[in-house]
Amino acid sequence: MLRKKLITLVVCMLAAFTMKAAEGMWIPMLLKALNESEMKAMGLRLSAEDIYSVNKSSLKDAVVHFGGGCTAEVVSPKGLILTNHHCGFSQIQSHSSVEKDYLQHGFWAMSGAEELSNPGLTATFIVRIEDVTKAVLEGSEGKTGADRQAMLDANIRKIESQVETAEKNHAAEIKPFFYGNEYYMIVTKTYRDVRLVGAPPGGVGKFGGDTDNWMWPRHTGDFSVFRIYAGKDNEPADYSPDNVPYTPGHHFPVNAKGIKQGDFTMVYGFPGVTQQYLHSSAVKFIVEEMNPRAIGMRDKSLALIGDAMRSSDALRIAYAAKQARIANAWKKWIGETKGLQRLDAMAVKMGIESRFEAAVQKDDALRAEFGTVTRDLATLQAATNKYNMARSMLVEFFFMGPEFLRYARNFENVIEGFEKLETAGTLQAELDKLKGSVDAYFKNYSTSTDQKMLAALWPMYLEGLAPDLRPEIAAELQAKYAGNWDKMASELFSSSYFTDAARMKAALGKFNKGTVKKMKADVGYRMMRSVMAAWRDKAMGPQGDMDLKMQELMRTYVRGLMKVFPDKRYWPDANSTLRLSYGKVEGSEPADGVIYKPFCTMEGVLEKYVPGDEEFDIPEKLVDMARRRDYGNYADANGDLVVTFTASNQTTGGNSGSPVLNGDGHLIGINFDRSWESTMSDVMYDPTRCRNIIVDTRYVLFIIDKYAGAKHLIAEMTVVR
Repeated sequence: MLRKKLITLVVCMLAAFTMKAAEGMWIPMLLKALNESEMKAMGLRLSAEDIYSVNKSSLKDAVVHFGGGCTAEVVSPKGLILTNHHCGFSQIQSHSSVEKDYLQHGFWAMSGAEELSNPGLTATFIVRIEDVTKAVLEGSEGKTGADRQAMLDANIRKIESQVETAEKNHAAEIKPFFYGNEYYMIVTKTYRDVRLVGAPPGGVGKFGGDTDNWMWPRHTGDFSVFRIYAGKDNEPADYSPDNVPYTPGHHFPVNAKGIKQGDFTMVYGFPGVTQQYLHSSAVKFIVEEMNPRAIGMRDKSLALIGDAMRSSDALRIAYAAKQARIANAWKKWIGETKGLQRLDAMAVKMGIESRFEAAVQKDDALRAEFGTVTRDLATLQAATNKYNMARSMLVEFFFMGPEFLRYARNFENVIEGFEKLETAGTLQAELDKLKGSVDAYFKNYSTSTDQKMLAALWPMYLEGLAPDLRPEIAAELQAKYAGNWDKMASELFSSSYFTDAARMKAALGKFNKGTVKKMKADVGYRMMRSVMAAWRDKAMGPQGDMDLKMQELMRTYVRGLMKVFPDKRYWPDANSTLRLSYGKVEGSEPADGVIYKPFCTMEGVLEKYVPGDEEFDIPEKLVDMARRRDYGNYADANGDLVVTFTASNQTTGGNSGSPVLNGDGHLIGINFDRSWESTMSDVMYDPTRCRNIIVDTRYVLFIIDKYAGAKHLIAEMTVVR
C-alpha cells in the first residue's frame, strides 16, 4: 500500500510539474521563442507574428478586453463584437423591464438606430506589450520591503507617464510577472461607446441555469452581440449620436464549416487570476478554511435570492444579474475544492517543495539564496491566514451580502463631511446626485430579501473572523439581541433610512444638521461604518504588510524553482493581461467509468427541455425548428446542429467571451466556461481532466440568422463556409 501511494504521488508530481502542450497562458510577444514550433506541430498554420505584432495587423487587433472583466472579439469591419451572454448580462438586464423583458425574450437591433448605449461600458485593445524589467528594477538593488516597493512604484509611475504623455489616447500599465521577477508594460487604447446589438432569449443564453453551470455536457448558447463606436477619426469618444462604427485593425473570419475531434485550437483573451506556484500551506488554507466558509455564505444568499426571483417577474429581472454574479464563483469554489482534494494537491505541492529543498541543500550557492524560503513561506502563511479570512468575509458579507450596506456607504461623504461641503458650497450638488439615484437603486431592491440576508449572513460573517478582528458594533448587538438576529434585522429594517425609499427621499428633501445626526445614529449606517472600520483598522494594515512579505518570498521561491529546475518551461500566473493558450478539440475521462465526448448538439437541448422550467425552457419557435431539424447550412454532415464543444485550452475567469480560433485564425467558438472537474486548474492544472467549454460559432450564426432573422449582421461578417 505504501509503495502504491508513493508511485501515485510521484506520477501526480510529474504531471503537475512537467509542462504539457495544453498547459499554460502565454505572453503573446514571447510565442516565437517559446511556443511557435510546438503550435505548428499541433496544427497552427500561422506565424507567431500573425498572432501578435506591433508592426502590422495581427490577431491581437481583434481581441477586446470587454468591460474590464471579460473578453470579446471583433467579427466585422464595422466594429461588431461577440462576447458571452453572461458578460453582457448586466447591460441586457439594465435595458429590461416587465414590458420589455430582454432577459427572457432576447433583443435584436435591426438597424444601427436601434442599438442601445451602455454608459460606462468599455472596449480596450492592446497596442503593444514591452518588457520593462530592467527599468522598473533600477535602483532597487539591496532594498527590501516597503522601501523596495516605493522605489519600484516610482519607477513604474515615471515609465507609464512618459508613454501616456507622448501617445494620444493611449494608457500604459506595468504589471509584475512571476511575482516581480519580471515586469511588462501593456499599452492600450480604450473605446467608451459600446452599444448592445443583440442578445438571444434566456432559454438560449442561460439555458441550464445554475444546474448546468460549470458542467458538461452543456447546451448553453452563451453569447451576446455588441458594437464599438468611435469618433469620425476612428479614435475613442464619449457616446454621441454622431459617432460611427469603429474600423478595426483586424476582424476574425467566422467559421461555419465546422470542426472535428483533434483539431488545433487556441484561446486569445484576458484571463484573470491563477495561483499555480502556491505553497502547500496556502493550498491547505484554501481547501480547508476559506472556500468552505465562502461557499456556506453564498448557499444562504442564493437560496434567499432564488425565493425572491420566483415570487415575481419584477424581482426575477431585478435580481438576475446579482444572482448570476454570486452563483458563478459559488459553484466554481465547490468544484475547485473537490478537484484539489481529488488530485491530493497538498501532497503534490509538498513533494515539489521536498525535491526543491533537497536540491538546494546540496549546493552552497543555492542554499545561501534559497535555503529557508519554503519554511519561511509556511510560517508566514500560518500568520496571515486570519487576515486573509477577514478579507474573504468582508467580500462575502459586505460586497456580496445585504445591499443596504453598500448603499449606505454612498452617503458617507455628505454625512461625515457635511460641514466641510456646506462651507465649500458643494453640498447641494452632492445631495442632488444622491437624490437622483434613489429610484434607480430601489427599482432593483427587495426589502424583505435584504432583511433575510442580513439575519442569515451576519452570524456567519462574525464566526469567520478571529475575535480580535470583529467590528465594534458586534458586541453591542450581541448584548442587545442575544443572538436573535431575525429580531435585529427586523428592527433595523423597520427604521433605517437606507432600507426604505420613502424615508430616504424625505431625509434628502430636508437635509440639515439634524438629519446628519439621525443618520449617524442609524443602526444600518453604524453597521456599515463598523464593518469597514474593522477591516481598515484591524486587518488591512497587517494583511498588506504580510502580503508584501509573501510577495517577496514567492518571488524568491519562483526564482529558485527556475534555477533548480532549469529545463522546465515556465509561464507567469494570469493577471488580467493578454494571453494565449492552445490545445485541441477533445473530450475527457474525468472519473472512473465517465467518458465525456467533445460535442453537444441540439438533440441534447430537446432532451433537457422542460416547458415552463426556469432553467430548461426554450422558446416555442426554437423547439419547432429543432424538431424539424431546420438548421439550414449550419448543420454538420449528419444534419445535427453542434451547440457546444470542449477543448484542452487552459482558461480561467476573464477568459469568458474569449475567441477560440483554429489553425488559420478563424473564429470557431466563444469560450464561456470550464467543466466542473477543471475548476481546480487555477491552482493545479491536470491535462487529462481540464477542459474549457465553448459555444460553437455555427450555433451562434444559426441563432442570429435563422432564429432571430438578423441577417444584416451575418452580411457584415466574413463567414467561412
